[in-house]
Amino acid sequence: MKKRTPAAFLLLSAHRFISLRIRSSLFLLSLALCFALTACTPTAKSPQALPSEIGPTEAVPRNAAKASETGSPLPPAPSTVQQVPPTASPAPVPAPTPTPAVVSPAEPKTQKKRKSKAKQPVAKPSKETSGQSQRLTLSQLVRKYPELLLLRGSAASGQVALTFDDAPDTTFTPQVLDVLKKYQVRATFFLVGAQAEKHPEMVKRIVREGHVIGNHSYSHKLFTKLSDDLFQSQVLQTQQTLKRLIGYSPRLLRPPYGEISESQLLWASEHGYRIVNWNVDSLDWKQLGQEKVISNILTNVKPGSIILQHSGGGPGQDLNGTVQALPTVIQTLKSRNLKMVTLPELLQVSKQLD
Repeated sequence: MKKRTPAAFLLLSAHRFISLRIRSSLFLLSLALCFALTACTPTAKSPQALPSEIGPTEAVPRNAAKASETGSPLPPAPSTVQQVPPTASPAPVPAPTPTPAVVSPAEPKTQKKRKSKAKQPVAKPSKETSGQSQRLTLSQLVRKYPELLLLRGSAASGQVALTFDDAPDTTFTPQVLDVLKKYQVRATFFLVGAQAEKHPEMVKRIVREGHVIGNHSYSHKLFTKLSDDLFQSQVLQTQQTLKRLIGYSPRLLRPPYGEISESQLLWASEHGYRIVNWNVDSLDWKQLGQEKVISNILTNVKPGSIILQHSGGGPGQDLNGTVQALPTVIQTLKSRNLKMVTLPELLQVSKQLD
């Protein structure tokens, strides 16, 4: 065996010492690496290490759950879940992160419908049942109030009534009165209050010769263009004038142009008036000639008819056709066995208010 020298011994000892230090350093380095890896490994409390039994259903939006309860189909909501890639460690199971509330397309539609529904106007009551929200036409009033707005009398009576509007004047009213007196016929005159004040002696002659007087407003205003207060004033002022001249307040009321509103009709009826229009119009106010006036009356007259003519008019209005046609009209009606009477007789009502 070869004998070692002191120098070799020292060299061997140094080599062993250095090797020991290197192994120690490598051990410490490995240990440090292990700690570092351990620290990087996810713990059980990390959201990435959720238990495997927690499935994706916990991220379903609430509106989808509500739709499934009601049974209505709902399209799948777009996924906003981000998957986290697995780490180097095989132990934890990757799981979805907590999902923010996802609003499916169905929910905005529902909200939109609710908004549009809220903006819809509230249904208004029918015009037919909303009082005076829409003025009824004359024909509608007749159908609705056949007992309040009269156009004819009973056909069974075999009677007809001659009526004359817009009196009195000093031109045509005296001529009409002369014809009626000659043929011993009594008629009904609807007087305008302002005209009656101008010609009081003519009013008294109408009454003296057995005719009946009715109210035709004070100044011949279209009632449907007046407020109810002005309408009432037109009626009441005429009543005062006529009562002073003839001794009674007439019950019969004829609206100018035959037009009246529902509220006016009801007021007049409640105060005892009988509103009377006509069903045979001579159209003499158009200043027609004798033959045309005769034809308009006799072609349409029947038992129970109320015939409209005029014995007064506006400035310059020519009613000679009425005066000239009246004898033929009277004689023809008599030949047809139609008795000419006043409106109170035809309608079986009193001529005056109680």
